Amino acid sequence: MRHLNKRLLLLIHLALASLLCASIACAMESEDCLGCHSEADEVGEELFINGTTFDTTAHAEMGCASCHESVTDEHPDDGLTPSKASCQDCHDTVFEEYSLSTHGANASCSDCHNPHTVQSAVEVSGFDMNGQCASCHEIAETVRTHEEWLPQASLHIEAIPCITCHTGSEDYVITMYLIQRDNNSRYSDFIPASREDLEELAGSESIQTIVDADNNGTISIAELRAFNGNPKYKNVRLWGMMTPETVTHSYQILDNRWDCSFCHASGPSAMQTSFVAFPHNGGTYSRLAVEKGAVLDVLNGTPDFYMMGATRSKWLNITGLMIIAGGMVMPVGHGTLRFFTRKNREGKGH
Repeated sequence: MRHLNKRLLLLIHLALASLLCASIACAMESEDCLGCHSEADEVGEELFINGTTFDTTAHAEMGCASCHESVTDEHPDDGLTPSKASCQDCHDTVFEEYSLSTHGANASCSDCHNPHTVQSAVEVSGFDMNGQCASCHEIAETVRTHEEWLPQASLHIEAIPCITCHTGSEDYVITMYLIQRDNNSRYSDFIPASREDLEELAGSESIQTIVDADNNGTISIAELRAFNGNPKYKNVRLWGMMTPETVTHSYQILDNRWDCSFCHASGPSAMQTSFVAFPHNGGTYSRLAVEKGAVLDVLNGTPDFYMMGATRSKWLNITGLMIIAGGMVMPVGHGTLRFFTRKNREGKGH
């Protein structure tokens, strides 16, 4: 009996081990999944995944099976619908914060974030951030409601991601994006330049060299000045946006955002740190640091970026001082002359 129990126990262990090995062997690799799902004609638009974009996400590092655990190597012939992980499984802190926000009851995570394309805040452009908001909040209506209290509302909405004002995000910096005239026409609008556009401009060089001429990974004020004055780039300019480094999901209307000084206070810390962001084929962006305080120097650094009350120009400062000094010449000179000639005027009734 004892030998029978041992034999039965051994058989059970072997069976469990076999099942475990089978499950491991049956788990599909991400490459297998993308073999079908990266072909729209094969799976349809709804199930299509852009492999280039997906490979740039943090989810790609985890692999498809991390979120779709039930998928086997028999898929899709087994006729089973793959399981889906909940965002809350990994992002419980974010999920709790978002649930308490004004958006929590109106939109799910996937309404704003496609898990197959989601990127970190520094890898997404400010234009794309606002594009997500615009999928529910029509831009024209947003401009109209903001015009009731905000001067130049349209310009603000183009230059500031919605999350800058409507979340508790922190660590703001100025991120500049290369934009160019649509179809290079003098009378067309400026739009974000694609990687293909920039590669055409850069020729055989890296697209970074369009601004970072020496390609050393840092952009100086001198390089900004050279870029702005280069006739080759006459249809290209830098568009600056005030973007957060640390993003929260506490969507709300914050009292201090009604105060213009939040952005426009003289010399805010955000203005000291800036980057130029360059697009990649997968839709992500990488950034190069710009010399400290470059956006404060409007004439030499960023002539297309101006923030009233914060941006500075040393040449305008010098001109202003010269005007003040010139205005002081007459009264000071006149007073000095009268002082030194006072004895000549004594007793003459002057």
